[in-house]
Amino acid sequence: MMRAPVLTQKRARSLRRAMTPPEAALWAYLRQRVSGRPNFRRQHPVGPYILDFFCAPAKLAIEIDGRVHETADNPEKDARRTAWLNVQGIEVVRIPATEVLHDAAEAAEGVLQIARLRVGLADPPL
Repeated sequence: MMRAPVLTQKRARSLRRAMTPPEAALWAYLRQRVSGRPNFRRQHPVGPYILDFFCAPAKLAIEIDGRVHETADNPEKDARRTAWLNVQGIEVVRIPATEVLHDAAEAAEGVLQIARLRVGLADPPL
């Protein structure tokens, strides 16, 4: 995987300190270290991009999309970014910010299920 430029790494550190409410809500669930569950990183730099959340073993990026992603040329930028990440072998899952704010636990469980499938882990027993 391509190493991120130093400026991108610094920007990622800054973003970790200023998470949006939907990012903070999802991170509250994803940050929990549970045996047999893939781990996630937040505001993780990959190449020229900073991913909202990244699961390295699953090569899975989670992007929380607010209204800004629907305006101006942002849909085209998002498509280019997704295409670049796909070439790197990283799957990108986009979740609307409103869904995370409505039910962060459900959003997190959906993300974890995708990550488990990508790393070949079975779902935990009920």
